Amino acid sequence: MNARRVSILGATGSIGESTTAVLAEWMAREPGAYEVEALTGGGRIDVLIARAKLLRPRFLAVADRASLDDLRAAASAAGLDAEVSAGPEALIEAGARDADWVMSAIVGAAALEPTLAVIRRGATVALANKECLVCAGPLVLETARQSGATLLPVDSEHNAIFQVLTHPDAVEKLILTATGGPFRTLSAAAMAAVTPAQAINHPRWKMGAKISVDSATLMNKGLELIEAGYLFGLPENQIDVVVHPQAIVHSLVAYVDGSVLAQLSEPDMRVPIAYALAWPARKPVATKRLDLAAWASLEFAPPDTTKFPALRLAREAFAAGGAAPAVLNAANETAVAAFLDNRIGFLEITAIVDRVLNEAARGGWIAIPPSCFGDVLAVDARAREMARDSLVRSSP
Repeated sequence: MNARRVSILGATGSIGESTTAVLAEWMAREPGAYEVEALTGGGRIDVLIARAKLLRPRFLAVADRASLDDLRAAASAAGLDAEVSAGPEALIEAGARDADWVMSAIVGAAALEPTLAVIRRGATVALANKECLVCAGPLVLETARQSGATLLPVDSEHNAIFQVLTHPDAVEKLILTATGGPFRTLSAAAMAAVTPAQAINHPRWKMGAKISVDSATLMNKGLELIEAGYLFGLPENQIDVVVHPQAIVHSLVAYVDGSVLAQLSEPDMRVPIAYALAWPARKPVATKRLDLAAWASLEFAPPDTTKFPALRLAREAFAAGGAAPAVLNAANETAVAAFLDNRIGFLEITAIVDRVLNEAARGGWIAIPPSCFGDVLAVDARAREMARDSLVRSSP
C-alpha cells in the first residue's frame, strides 16, 4: 500500500499543532502509512522546526521572505534534510507540491492563493480556514468542481454537520453552536473596556489571537455561517446559530421529518482533524472520551445580536451576496488587527465593519461578485483601505 502524502499549510498555529499530534500518533502506530510533503508557518521558526523534527517533511516554508536565512540555519542545525523557502510565493509552492491530502490552516484571506493551488491539482483539502470560502466561495467551489478536488470541512461545527448529514436533500436547517465567547455575560458597557488580553482568553478552545477575537465578537460564528452556506449549499435563512457554552454539541442538522442529529465530543480539534484525515474511514485517536454523566447538563440559548452585531452583519452580507462577504472579511481583519494593536476599542471592531459595508453598498460595486482571483484581491484591497480610513475617523 502506498503511503499517503500530506502537507500542512499553517503548521505553526493551533490547528497545525493538533494536526501534527494526530499525524505523529498515526505515523508511530502505522510506520510507512504517511509521508509529509510540506509544512509552512507564519514567522515562528522555532515552532515550525519542532514540528518538522516530528514529521520530517520534504519542504519547509515561512511567509516572511526575510526569514529565509534563519529558517535555513535552523533546519540545518536540527539535522533536517528538507528544501527550504520563504515568502508568499513559497506558501503557494507548498500548496502546489505533490501531496494528496492538505490541511489548509493559514489564518485569514492570506490562505486563499495557497489553497487554490491545492484545489487546482485536484487534491483533498482539509479546510480549517473559513476565510477562503467567505472571500471567494463561488470561485473556490467552481475550481474544485473543475479539478475534481475534494473539500473536507475541519472547523468543528462544519465537520460535525458533515458527519451527520445523512440525507442532504431532506435538510430543514443547519444549527451551528457557539460558546458565546468570553464576554457572553458582560454588559455592552463592560465590553467597551475589555483588553486584547481578555479577548484572546477563550473559555473552551485554544486558538490564535485573531480567531479568538472573532469568537469574542461572534464574527467567527458569522464567518462560519457563510462558510456553511457555501459548503452545504443552503441559504442564510436555513442556517441557525445557538449559544452552547460547554462546546460539547458541535453542530446539529434538523430534517424535514422533525429529527435532529448532532455530533458530540469533548472540545478537541484532534477529533475533526482525525475524521478528515481518515475519511471516508474512521481511525482511533488519543483524545479524551465524552462522559455525559460527568457534564450532567448542557445549556442552549439564542445569540444576542444586539450586543453582538457581528453575527447580524455576516447574515446580511451572505444574503446580499456579490462581494459583500469578501468586504466583511477584509474590514474585520483590518479592525481586529487594530484592536490587537491597541489602536481601537473592542466594540469599534464591528462598528468599523458595519461602516465599511454601508459605504461599499452606497458605492454600488459591492453587488458585483468576484469572478476570478484578481477580482478577489481587488475587493479585498479596496475594503481594507476603506477600513483603514474608518480607523482614522475612529481615533480619538
